[in-house]
Amino acid sequence: MNEDTHSGHGDSVNPKTIGATASSGARILEPEQARAFAVLAAQTLEDDRCTDVVVLDVTGVSPVTGYIVIGSGTSARQMRSALDDINEVAKEQGTSAYAITTDDKALWLLADFVDVVVHLFEPNARAHYDLESLWSRSTRVQVPPSDRKNRASQSE
Repeated sequence: MNEDTHSGHGDSVNPKTIGATASSGARILEPEQARAFAVLAAQTLEDDRCTDVVVLDVTGVSPVTGYIVIGSGTSARQMRSALDDINEVAKEQGTSAYAITTDDKALWLLADFVDVVVHLFEPNARAHYDLESLWSRSTRVQVPPSDRKNRASQSE
C-alpha cells in the first residue's frame, strides 16, 4: 500500500488522518469541534491582550488545516505565555499540539494543532508576512467576546 492509505504500522489510516497527523498521535477534531477550538484559541489570545486577532476558515482552500488563527503580541514573553494558555485550552478540549515553536525570542510563534494553526507575530513581522492576504480566499470567522472577558466586565 502507498503512504496515503497506510500508516506503516500495520494499521489502516482514516482519510482524515493522512499526512503529518498519521504518525503524530495528535487527536483529529470533527469540523464543528475544530471551528469551536479556533474560536476558543482566538478568545484566549484576546484575553491575553494580543491584538488584531482573526480566525480564517481555510477549509477547502488549504490541504493542510481547516482554520488559521492570527494575532499580534507586544513581546516574545507575552506571545509565549499566550501560546501556553492556548495549549491548556487544547487539553481541556481533548486535543493536543502537533508542534509548538520553542524559540522564545522569535518574532513569529506558531502552534500547530493540525485542524487549527495559531500564528502569533510581532506587529512588524505580521505586516511583512501578511498571512491574511496569502489566505485571501478564506472566510473570516466572527469571534464573540469570551465568557472570561464578559465575567470580568460584569464584576467591575
